[in-house]
Amino acid sequence: MSGTGRTIYIAGAGIAGLTLALALAKFGASVVVLERNKQVQEVGAGLQLSPNARRALNQLGLDKALQARSFAPQGIDVIPFRARKPLVTLQLGEEVEKRFGTPYVVMHRADLVEVLYRACKRFANIDILFGVRSYDVVSHARGISVTVDEADGKSRSARAHAFVGADGVNSRTRTDILMGEPATYSGYVAWRTTLPIDALQSVVSSSRTTLLLGPGYHAVCYPLPYRKRINVALFAREKADAAFNNPPKAPKLPWSMLPSRPFQAILKAAEGTWGYWIMSTVAAESWHDGGIGLIGDAAHAMLPFQAQGAVMAIEDAAILAPLLMTEPTAETAFARYESLRKPRVDRVVKTAKANGFAFHLEWPFSLGRDLVIAAQGNLGHLKRLEWLYGYDPAPEPNITAPPRPISSDPAP
Repeated sequence: MSGTGRTIYIAGAGIAGLTLALALAKFGASVVVLERNKQVQEVGAGLQLSPNARRALNQLGLDKALQARSFAPQGIDVIPFRARKPLVTLQLGEEVEKRFGTPYVVMHRADLVEVLYRACKRFANIDILFGVRSYDVVSHARGISVTVDEADGKSRSARAHAFVGADGVNSRTRTDILMGEPATYSGYVAWRTTLPIDALQSVVSSSRTTLLLGPGYHAVCYPLPYRKRINVALFAREKADAAFNNPPKAPKLPWSMLPSRPFQAILKAAEGTWGYWIMSTVAAESWHDGGIGLIGDAAHAMLPFQAQGAVMAIEDAAILAPLLMTEPTAETAFARYESLRKPRVDRVVKTAKANGFAFHLEWPFSLGRDLVIAAQGNLGHLKRLEWLYGYDPAPEPNITAPPRPISSDPAP
C-alpha cells in the first residue's frame, strides 16, 4: 500500500469518524477505525446539512451520492403557536445555492453514514474493525501505542501516529483516556420519529421545512423524499429526574388553554412511533493531550437548535485531516486544530443556545420574538448566518495530497 507512512486510529464509525477516515485516506494515511457495533449504524432520524457541511463533503467527492439521497427544501415556514399561516417563510433552495455555491439539504442520518461508509470501502488504506470490545491508548514521545480487543477475542497491538476519539457525546476517549468530564444534561429532551410522507400533508408543507413554535416547546418537520418519509422532531424542557428516571412513553406538552391544531395533528399521526432522546452537551476544556485528540460530539456536543452538530463534526474532520498529515507531530496538529476550531465552535454553541431560548418563549414574550422574526424578512437569516454558511474548510493551498490508494473492488 502506498502512502505517507502515518497510521491514524479513529474510535467511532459515525459521521465524524467516517468523514475523518475518508479525508485522511485521500491524503495517503493508513487509517484504522474502531467501532463497537457489529455494523455501521446511526441512531436518530433526519439531519440538516447547511452549505458549510455540503462544501466539505463535496470536496471529498460525495456530491452525486448526496444529491441522490438528500432533499433541498425551498424554505423554512416559521409558524407561531396557533397561527393559521406562517409568520414568514425563510428562503433556502436556489437562493442559498446562489449565495454560497452549495445547497442546503436535509436527509436521513443513516443515509449519510451509508454514503460515507461506501466511500471509505473504496480505499484500501481504510480498515474498519467492527465489534471492538475495548481499546487502550498510550501517548508517548515517539507516537501512540494502541491495544485493541476485537470481536473474535483476539487482541492486536500497534504503533500509530495519532489516535482520534470520534466516539460521540459519551466518548470513552474523552472520559477514560483523556480523563475529561462526562457529558452534562442540557435540560432539554427530544421526541423523534419519521412518518409516511403524506401523514401531515394538511399541516405542513411537502416542499419546505416547518418550524412550529409553542409555549415552552417547539417542533421541526421536513420531508425525506428518498425514504418517502417526513421527519418530525419535538423538543421540550424537562427536569433531570423525570428525563432520566421516569420518561413518558409519548410527548407530554405543557398545558395550554387553547390547543394548537398542528401540534395535535402531529401527536395523533405519530402515536406509538416516538423515539426518546435525552439531550446532553459537552464542553471539553481541552480537545487533545499529546497524540490523542477529539472531534465532533466527543469534543463539543451542542444543542441542535441551529442544526449544526453533525455539520461541526464534518468541519472538524476537514480541518484536522490535512494537519495530521503535514504537521511534524500529532500533538502540534491537534494543538493547531483546536486553536482554529474552538472560537468558531463556541460561537455556534452560543447561537444554538440562544435559539433554544427564543423558540420556547411563552406569551407575552413570544410576541416580541415574532416581531423580530417578521422584521428580518425572508432573507435576513442568510445575511445573519453568512459567517456560518459561507465557511470553507478546504485545506490550505500549500497542503497537497499524494496519490490516492484505491482498492480495485467496487463499492458495495
